[in-house]
Amino acid sequence: MSLIVFTLARFSGNPLDVMLPLEATAEDYERVAKHWGLDQPLYVQYGIFIGRALQGDFGMSWKWPGRTAMGLVAERLPATLQLAGFALLISALIALPVGVLSAVKKGTGWDAAAKVIALMGQSLPGFWLGIVLMWIFAVHLGWFPTSGRGGLQYMILPAITLGWFQVAAMMRLVRSSMLEVLDSEFVKLARIKGLAEWKVVWKHCLRNASIAPLTFFAIIAGVLMTGSVVTESVFSWPGTGLLVIDAVRARDFQVVQAVVIVFAGIFIMTNLLVDILYAYLDPRIRLR
Repeated sequence: MSLIVFTLARFSGNPLDVMLPLEATAEDYERVAKHWGLDQPLYVQYGIFIGRALQGDFGMSWKWPGRTAMGLVAERLPATLQLAGFALLISALIALPVGVLSAVKKGTGWDAAAKVIALMGQSLPGFWLGIVLMWIFAVHLGWFPTSGRGGLQYMILPAITLGWFQVAAMMRLVRSSMLEVLDSEFVKLARIKGLAEWKVVWKHCLRNASIAPLTFFAIIAGVLMTGSVVTESVFSWPGTGLLVIDAVRARDFQVVQAVVIVFAGIFIMTNLLVDILYAYLDPRIRLR
């Protein structure tokens, strides 16, 4: 990941073209390049980057003078975690019950409506959905603010925009997993023993059907973090997504590298935690 982000960041162009004014001379370019180490071969720059990154030092920002790259990420990361966490909560609260009911009521109008929701959720581009929600609920109705970070009312529109695609994907996965479990022998036995239907569905079936959705849950947790780039740009949410957009425009390699490495670390740790949770959901995994 470090090699990929280091290489791709430099495809955006020479940062000196942004840092220096138009009237800058060749001597100015040479002086600034030497100050920031840009006169070194790329393999030397990469070695320096890795050596410092292992010590938690991702360098100084070029766009924000006097600020470290990791300091900027640490300052903006809480806003992104707040938005991604709220979007994840909305996704789970909608997708789980709708997916379960869609499986239980297979072939009914409820199931058809759920399929339409899933189709729309996976078809609508996030940036388009965000603009439409802003136009309807913020501009015309005035229910929510158009941009910025604040209380709950500031979070609703960007969180829905960020989590809408994940609602559709998780709902379809919950539905397919529940359909497999509903036809299993232990469910038939539970019904024969006279257990209440709600207990059969929500306790026994959902727990056994949660392995695949939980795996996807870990993936979307990382996707919501990285996908916040577009949503934060649309709603001017001051998180790491907006930070990396500003850094890319300014060709601030240091900040871009820090953001991507942090995102990758969060993605890896989330999947590790889910692997650990498997053992608590499925006793067969503990026995192995």
